[in-house]
Amino acid sequence: MPPSPRTPVTLSMNAARRVWLRAQRLDEAEPFGDGPDATRAAIEQLGYLQIDTISVIERCHHHILWSRIPTYRREHLRQAQSVDKSVFEYWTHALSYVPTRDLPFFLPDMKRHRQSPKSWFNSVSKEDLRKVLTLIRRDGALSIRDIDDDVLIEKDHAWASRKPSKRALQLAFFTGALTVSERSGMLKTYELMDRHFGWETKPKPASERQVVDYLLTRALRSQGLVSLDSICHLDAKRKAEIRAAIERRMRRGELTPVTIEGAEKVEHWAEPWVLDAIPLLDRERAHILSPFDPLIIQRKRLKLFFEYEHRFEAYVPKEKRVMGYFTLPVLVGDEVVAAIDLKTDREKKTLRIQQWTWIGTDAKRHKSRIETELQRFECFQVKFEKEAAPAA
Repeated sequence: MPPSPRTPVTLSMNAARRVWLRAQRLDEAEPFGDGPDATRAAIEQLGYLQIDTISVIERCHHHILWSRIPTYRREHLRQAQSVDKSVFEYWTHALSYVPTRDLPFFLPDMKRHRQSPKSWFNSVSKEDLRKVLTLIRRDGALSIRDIDDDVLIEKDHAWASRKPSKRALQLAFFTGALTVSERSGMLKTYELMDRHFGWETKPKPASERQVVDYLLTRALRSQGLVSLDSICHLDAKRKAEIRAAIERRMRRGELTPVTIEGAEKVEHWAEPWVLDAIPLLDRERAHILSPFDPLIIQRKRLKLFFEYEHRFEAYVPKEKRVMGYFTLPVLVGDEVVAAIDLKTDREKKTLRIQQWTWIGTDAKRHKSRIETELQRFECFQVKFEKEAAPAA
């Protein structure tokens, strides 16, 4: 007789790690192939790709893709966003690239922003909003640099712009009136959403229950093994709804409860087929990961699975830093074995090691393998600097 769908399956921590690494596609050399379509496929697998402004090395959205697509180039992400329009920008737990196929699940959030904008946008007047929408409707897509008639105002927040039009563009973006049609570095070009996608019929917003099912499905696809915390990262208000969705799927036999040895107090679930095919692992495969990589960003989950607590110290005073300003975890096989603070020297076109911290008692045996990966990582940095350089 097969086990009841409510009978927990027990996994070793090693097996649990392998399930997560497979879901993240960090256990294969070229899991998505190459070329522009690999970028779309990677973002669809991961669910979203976080965008970040820190640039001491190549920005995290490019770094995360390169970690899974060895031949990745900036132009591939641009094609996905601006030409193929298979990804778009919106807010998940942070500003991210999201598969366009998932847009209906974000339309309810856009509606909520229209009905009740965040206090951040209190200073946006109807006149400012009307101005930017009229400009784009009349003249086509534009960036904040294209608006030169703003009367500068005093900032009301350290991160705010002195141009009122910038806040108006951001509000129109959050409400779904505008989308980012192109990005050059951190400079965004905005276009009317309907015109950018060229819809004959605008997508229908998902219901709240459909959104909850989407969030659960997305987590299962990108994490393999899920917990309430991992599904609801920075979205705790949905935990009750997510648990109800988990219960529905368990009743249908679509989910199995999982007990992880050494982490028995945390409930986990997985799809049965995932547990039937736990992959083997190449224990020599090395990855220098972004601190914003999906494997790293959920610090609590990372510590539970890998016994490694990542410290992001870019905003920590220099005298209080332990591992360095912008430390990158190094994964070899299924272990985090080092954390290296790196910086690109853009004048000399080299990668500088600011600090190297070993994790674990036997980690130094991986040094030659990591040095080889560092050479590849340096080539990635230099290649991207050349791509960004203006034409002669």
